[in-house]
Amino acid sequence: MQLPQGVTLTWLGHGTFLLETPGGKRVLIDPWVQSNPACPDRLKSPGRLDLILITHAHYDHIADAVSVARESGAQTVAIFETAQWLQSKGVTRVLDMNKGGTAPVEGLKVTMVHADHSCGIQDGDRILYGGEAVGYVVELENGFRLYHAGDTGPFYDMRLIGELYHPDVACLPIGDHYTMGPREAAYAIRLLGVKRVVPMHWGTFPLLTGTPARLREEARDVDGLEVAELSPGDRLAG
Repeated sequence: MQLPQGVTLTWLGHGTFLLETPGGKRVLIDPWVQSNPACPDRLKSPGRLDLILITHAHYDHIADAVSVARESGAQTVAIFETAQWLQSKGVTRVLDMNKGGTAPVEGLKVTMVHADHSCGIQDGDRILYGGEAVGYVVELENGFRLYHAGDTGPFYDMRLIGELYHPDVACLPIGDHYTMGPREAAYAIRLLGVKRVVPMHWGTFPLLTGTPARLREEARDVDGLEVAELSPGDRLAG
Protein backbone atom coordinates (compact mmCIF):
# COMPACT_ATOMS: atom_id res chain seq x y z
CA MET A 1 0.00 0.00 0.00
CA GLN A 2 1.50 3.31 -1.10
CA LEU A 3 0.90 6.48 0.90
CA PRO A 4 1.36 10.03 -0.43
CA GLN A 5 4.87 11.42 -0.48
CA GLY A 6 5.98 12.53 2.97
CA VAL A 7 3.42 10.44 4.86
CA THR A 8 4.60 7.53 7.00
CA LEU A 9 2.46 5.24 9.16
CA THR A 10 4.20 2.81 11.54
CA TRP A 11 2.31 0.12 13.45
CA LEU A 12 3.73 -0.28 16.95
CA GLY A 13 1.42 -3.21 17.66
CA HIS A 14 -2.15 -3.52 18.95
CA GLY A 15 -3.91 -0.14 18.45
CA THR A 16 -0.79 2.02 18.58
CA PHE A 17 0.48 3.91 15.53
CA LEU A 18 3.09 6.56 14.80
CA LEU A 19 1.99 8.90 12.02
CA GLU A 20 4.57 11.19 10.40
CA THR A 21 3.31 14.02 8.22
CA PRO A 22 4.70 15.92 5.21
CA GLY A 23 5.22 18.92 7.49
CA GLY A 24 7.42 16.90 9.84
CA LYS A 25 4.86 16.38 12.61
CA ARG A 26 4.99 13.15 14.62
CA VAL A 27 1.67 11.89 15.94
CA LEU A 28 1.37 8.97 18.37
CA ILE A 29 -2.08 7.36 18.48
CA ASP A 30 -2.94 5.38 21.64
CA PRO A 31 0.33 5.43 23.61
CA TRP A 32 0.87 1.84 24.76
CA VAL A 33 4.52 1.08 24.16
CA GLN A 34 6.56 0.09 27.23
CA SER A 35 4.38 -2.82 28.36
CA ASN A 36 2.96 -3.59 24.93
CA PRO A 37 4.18 -7.15 24.20
CA ALA A 38 3.80 -6.58 20.46
CA CYS A 39 5.82 -3.35 20.31
CA PRO A 40 9.42 -3.89 19.13
CA ASP A 41 12.05 -2.82 21.66
CA ARG A 42 13.46 -0.23 19.27
CA LEU A 43 10.10 1.58 19.22
CA LYS A 44 9.23 1.49 22.93
CA SER A 45 10.67 5.01 23.22
CA PRO A 46 8.90 6.84 20.39
CA GLY A 47 11.22 9.87 20.50
CA ARG A 48 10.16 13.37 19.54
CA LEU A 49 6.41 13.84 19.40
CA ASP A 50 4.21 16.78 18.50
CA LEU A 51 0.79 15.26 19.14
CA ILE A 52 -0.73 12.36 21.09
CA LEU A 53 -4.27 11.16 20.33
CA ILE A 54 -6.11 8.94 22.82
CA THR A 55 -9.15 6.98 21.65
CA HIS A 56 -10.14 5.66 25.09
CA ALA A 57 -8.79 5.01 28.56
CA HIS A 58 -8.29 1.24 28.71
CA TYR A 59 -4.77 0.31 29.79
CA ASP A 60 -3.87 -1.21 26.40
CA HIS A 61 -4.35 2.22 24.82
CA ILE A 62 -3.40 4.70 27.55
CA ALA A 63 -0.89 2.92 29.79
CA ASP A 64 2.02 5.16 28.80
CA ALA A 65 0.07 8.34 28.11
CA VAL A 66 1.16 10.19 31.23
CA SER A 67 4.86 9.34 30.99
CA VAL A 68 5.09 9.86 27.22
CA ALA A 69 3.19 13.15 27.37
CA ARG A 70 5.39 14.46 30.17
CA GLU A 71 8.64 13.40 28.51
CA SER A 72 7.75 14.62 25.04
CA GLY A 73 5.79 17.76 25.93
CA ALA A 74 3.45 16.86 23.07
CA GLN A 75 -0.07 18.23 22.81
CA THR A 76 -2.39 15.46 24.01
CA VAL A 77 -5.98 15.13 22.78
CA ALA A 78 -8.70 13.11 24.53
CA ILE A 79 -12.41 13.19 25.24
CA PHE A 80 -13.32 15.64 28.02
CA GLU A 81 -13.46 13.24 30.99
CA THR A 82 -10.26 11.40 30.10
CA ALA A 83 -8.56 14.75 29.49
CA GLN A 84 -9.50 15.86 33.00
CA TRP A 85 -7.96 12.68 34.43
CA LEU A 86 -4.75 13.25 32.48
CA GLN A 87 -4.51 16.78 33.85
CA SER A 88 -4.98 15.41 37.38
CA LYS A 89 -1.90 13.25 36.74
CA GLY A 90 0.25 16.22 35.80
CA VAL A 91 -0.11 16.29 32.02
CA THR A 92 -0.19 19.99 31.20
CA ARG A 93 -0.70 20.25 27.42
CA VAL A 94 -4.12 18.61 27.16
CA LEU A 95 -6.83 19.49 24.66
CA ASP A 96 -10.26 18.16 25.61
CA MET A 97 -12.72 17.51 22.79
CA ASN A 98 -15.95 15.69 22.18
CA LYS A 99 -17.56 13.77 19.35
CA GLY A 100 -18.33 15.72 16.22
CA GLY A 101 -15.81 18.45 16.92
CA THR A 102 -12.87 19.41 14.72
CA ALA A 103 -9.86 21.28 16.07
CA PRO A 104 -6.73 22.67 14.42
CA VAL A 105 -3.83 21.07 16.27
CA GLU A 106 -0.16 21.40 15.35
CA GLY A 107 -1.08 22.40 11.80
CA LEU A 108 -3.39 19.40 11.35
CA LYS A 109 -7.18 19.05 11.48
CA VAL A 110 -8.31 16.57 14.14
CA THR A 111 -11.92 15.41 14.17
CA MET A 112 -13.25 13.28 17.03
CA VAL A 113 -15.83 10.75 15.89
CA HIS A 114 -17.96 8.05 17.51
CA ALA A 115 -16.76 4.59 18.54
CA ASP A 116 -18.88 1.85 20.06
CA HIS A 117 -16.89 0.68 23.09
CA SER A 118 -16.43 1.34 26.82
CA CYS A 119 -13.98 3.77 28.44
CA GLY A 120 -13.28 3.05 32.10
CA ILE A 121 -10.00 4.30 33.57
CA GLN A 122 -8.11 1.91 35.83
CA ASP A 123 -6.70 4.17 38.54
CA GLY A 124 -5.15 2.06 41.27
CA ASP A 125 -7.86 -0.25 42.55
CA ARG A 126 -10.65 1.95 41.15
CA ILE A 127 -12.28 2.15 37.75
CA LEU A 128 -13.20 5.75 36.98
CA TYR A 129 -15.59 7.15 34.39
CA GLY A 130 -13.56 8.14 31.35
CA GLY A 131 -16.29 9.53 29.14
CA GLU A 132 -16.79 7.49 25.98
CA ALA A 133 -14.54 5.78 23.48
CA VAL A 134 -13.88 7.67 20.25
CA GLY A 135 -12.16 7.48 16.90
CA TYR A 136 -10.29 10.18 14.99
CA VAL A 137 -10.10 11.49 11.46
CA VAL A 138 -6.78 13.30 11.05
CA GLU A 139 -6.32 15.55 8.01
CA LEU A 140 -2.68 16.25 7.21
CA GLU A 141 -1.13 19.33 5.64
CA ASN A 142 -1.50 17.83 2.14
CA GLY A 143 -5.17 16.90 2.59
CA PHE A 144 -4.55 13.19 3.23
CA ARG A 145 -7.06 11.82 5.77
CA LEU A 146 -6.45 8.94 8.15
CA TYR A 147 -9.33 7.38 10.09
CA HIS A 148 -8.32 5.55 13.27
CA ALA A 149 -11.46 3.83 14.49
CA GLY A 150 -10.19 3.07 18.00
CA ASP A 151 -11.71 0.04 19.68
CA THR A 152 -15.18 -0.37 18.25
CA GLY A 153 -17.88 -2.60 16.95
CA PRO A 154 -19.59 -1.73 13.70
CA PHE A 155 -22.17 1.04 13.82
CA TYR A 156 -24.28 2.31 10.99
CA ASP A 157 -23.11 5.90 11.36
CA MET A 158 -19.76 4.81 9.94
CA ARG A 159 -21.51 5.70 6.70
CA LEU A 160 -21.62 9.31 7.91
CA ILE A 161 -17.87 9.23 8.65
CA GLY A 162 -17.29 8.10 5.08
CA GLU A 163 -19.65 10.67 3.58
CA LEU A 164 -18.47 13.61 5.71
CA TYR A 165 -14.71 13.03 5.87
CA HIS A 166 -13.82 10.67 2.99
CA PRO A 167 -10.87 8.96 4.71
CA ASP A 168 -8.08 7.81 2.41
CA VAL A 169 -6.94 5.06 4.79
CA ALA A 170 -8.81 3.44 7.68
CA CYS A 171 -7.19 1.69 10.64
CA LEU A 172 -9.80 -0.83 11.79
CA PRO A 173 -9.75 -3.36 14.65
CA ILE A 174 -10.24 -6.97 13.54
CA GLY A 175 -9.23 -9.08 16.56
CA ASP A 176 -12.75 -9.98 17.74
CA HIS A 177 -13.77 -10.64 21.39
CA TYR A 178 -13.23 -7.04 22.57
CA THR A 179 -13.76 -5.31 19.20
CA MET A 180 -14.98 -6.08 15.71
CA GLY A 181 -13.85 -9.31 14.13
CA PRO A 182 -13.16 -9.68 10.40
CA ARG A 183 -16.83 -10.18 9.47
CA GLU A 184 -17.89 -6.98 11.24
CA ALA A 185 -14.86 -5.06 9.98
CA ALA A 186 -15.77 -6.03 6.41
CA TYR A 187 -19.21 -4.53 6.98
CA ALA A 188 -17.55 -1.39 8.36
CA ILE A 189 -15.47 -1.14 5.17
CA ARG A 190 -18.65 -1.18 3.09
CA LEU A 191 -20.24 1.51 5.27
CA LEU A 192 -17.17 3.74 5.11
CA GLY A 193 -16.64 3.28 1.38
CA VAL A 194 -12.90 3.10 2.01
CA LYS A 195 -10.54 1.14 -0.26
CA ARG A 196 -7.35 1.08 1.83
CA VAL A 197 -7.42 -0.55 5.25
CA VAL A 198 -4.80 -1.22 7.93
CA PRO A 199 -5.98 -3.94 10.35
CA MET A 200 -5.15 -3.39 14.03
CA HIS A 201 -5.95 -4.81 17.48
CA TRP A 202 -5.17 -8.35 16.35
CA GLY A 203 -2.54 -10.93 17.25
CA THR A 204 -1.49 -9.33 20.55
CA PHE A 205 -3.16 -11.95 22.75
CA PRO A 206 -4.58 -15.43 22.02
CA LEU A 207 -8.14 -14.13 22.48
CA LEU A 208 -7.72 -11.84 19.47
CA THR A 209 -8.26 -14.41 16.76
CA GLY A 210 -9.10 -12.24 13.74
CA THR A 211 -6.56 -12.05 10.91
CA PRO A 212 -6.03 -9.87 7.84
CA ALA A 213 -6.46 -12.96 5.63
CA ARG A 214 -9.90 -13.54 7.10
CA LEU A 215 -10.75 -9.86 6.58
CA ARG A 216 -9.82 -10.12 2.90
CA GLU A 217 -12.06 -13.15 2.58
CA GLU A 218 -14.98 -11.45 4.31
CA ALA A 219 -14.56 -8.31 2.17
CA ARG A 220 -13.86 -10.07 -1.13
CA ASP A 221 -16.87 -8.31 -2.70
CA VAL A 222 -15.27 -4.86 -2.24
CA ASP A 223 -13.69 -3.98 -5.58
CA GLY A 224 -10.17 -2.53 -5.39
CA LEU A 225 -9.76 -3.14 -1.66
CA GLU A 226 -6.20 -3.04 -0.31
CA VAL A 227 -5.58 -4.63 3.10
CA ALA A 228 -2.11 -3.92 4.50
CA GLU A 229 -0.96 -6.89 6.59
CA LEU A 230 1.68 -5.34 8.82
CA SER A 231 3.82 -6.87 11.53
CA PRO A 232 4.56 -4.67 14.56
CA GLY A 233 7.30 -2.27 13.57
CA ASP A 234 6.36 -2.29 9.87
CA ARG A 235 5.55 0.97 8.20
CA LEU A 236 3.76 2.31 5.17
CA ALA A 237 5.33 5.25 3.40
CA GLY A 238 5.10 7.48 0.37
